[in-house]
Amino acid sequence: MNLTLIRGGDLVDPVSETVEKVDLLIERGKINKIFPRGVFQEKSPRIRIIEASDRIVIPGLIDMHVHLREPGHEHKETVATGARSAAAGGYTAIACMPNTEPPNDCRSVTEFILEQGKRAGSAKVYPIAAISKGQMGKTLTNFGELREAGAVGVSDDGFPVSNSELMRRALEYASYYGLKVISHCEDRSLSGDGVMHEGVVSTRIGLAGIPAASEDVMVYREISLSKLTGCPVHIAHVSTAGSVELIRRAKEEGVLVTAETAPHYFSLDHGAVVGYDTVFKVNPPLRTDKDVEAIKEGLAKGVIDVIATDHAPHSTLEKDLEFDKAAFGMIGLQTALPLTLKLVREGILSLTEAIGKLSSNGADIIGITGGRLVEGGDADLAIIDPEYEYLFEEDQILSKSRNSPFIGTSLKGINELTMVGGKIVWEKES
Repeated sequence: MNLTLIRGGDLVDPVSETVEKVDLLIERGKINKIFPRGVFQEKSPRIRIIEASDRIVIPGLIDMHVHLREPGHEHKETVATGARSAAAGGYTAIACMPNTEPPNDCRSVTEFILEQGKRAGSAKVYPIAAISKGQMGKTLTNFGELREAGAVGVSDDGFPVSNSELMRRALEYASYYGLKVISHCEDRSLSGDGVMHEGVVSTRIGLAGIPAASEDVMVYREISLSKLTGCPVHIAHVSTAGSVELIRRAKEEGVLVTAETAPHYFSLDHGAVVGYDTVFKVNPPLRTDKDVEAIKEGLAKGVIDVIATDHAPHSTLEKDLEFDKAAFGMIGLQTALPLTLKLVREGILSLTEAIGKLSSNGADIIGITGGRLVEGGDADLAIIDPEYEYLFEEDQILSKSRNSPFIGTSLKGINELTMVGGKIVWEKES
């Protein structure tokens, strides 16, 4: 069939902040025309019709912070399995962090990841390359070569850049090449051997804590370096009230700082760790209920620009251990949308704001196309049933790993279909 008509859905446009009942005509991977609902009446066997009544049609979600583990840790995830899990969650594009083995610190690894993404034929994959060689924090990688190879940003995520002079040069160097610097803000001298948030819960259950200051002081440094250089910086996985306040003040001063958080930071707090279940072990750690409220407020007021998953798959080999020995991280590509829609139902975000934080905002920050549906643009989209209630079960997970804290949780809102370039890459079983 040459044409596809998505009929009767509510089209969410996060850029114009509108929701309209429309029909979308798709031809050769592009949106040929957007009609007011019911205007397009042509009937032809060459037109495939997808009914979207009582559904929301959204720009394909874009996750600027995932871990795909390939090359080197394919037992946890591969580019193909991660991209398929993303498509199931409504994502049409994901940007993957460089902490693979070997790390993505050179042209060959960047090109390998891009090739694996193309072979997967699912959600688009954009590599984030390393700031420093080997993610060792000592010598900058060749940003020009990495940009030419296809990297869209640089980060040593998982390994904070402790050397302030190196980070200053990274900001300047990356700005010249049009790469976004994504900072993992953690002062390792403060976090030390901590495995959860430092507070009353960690004291009560006897686990070593990571203070909020471990994040806050590095956020302050990145803001200071951005002011010094005049170059933009993006703060990854914001988890503390202190970070939200620092970013708020910086934005008011005109500092070129953007920020993201992840769904677990507005859905869970450190009380979840009481049972010592390692599925709740993540870095930065789950914080206090006051931090959770600050994250929600930061999202509502535009201090936090993006909701990213920080999808971090681990096998049972890394997770079925004592809490202090288990790996940090949790998966999140298939639960981010319903958890974010809960913020809409709570009145914290409008629907257009929520979809913007899951799509167009991230696309704009890393400089890729997507996050909006316009005539002539790529038909990268998802069709959502916002009222569908279900129990999220392990057998629904398409990632290679199962380390989700939301297994057994009742969720509301589900992706039914994902389309990339006019091609259906995932569809929910009826």
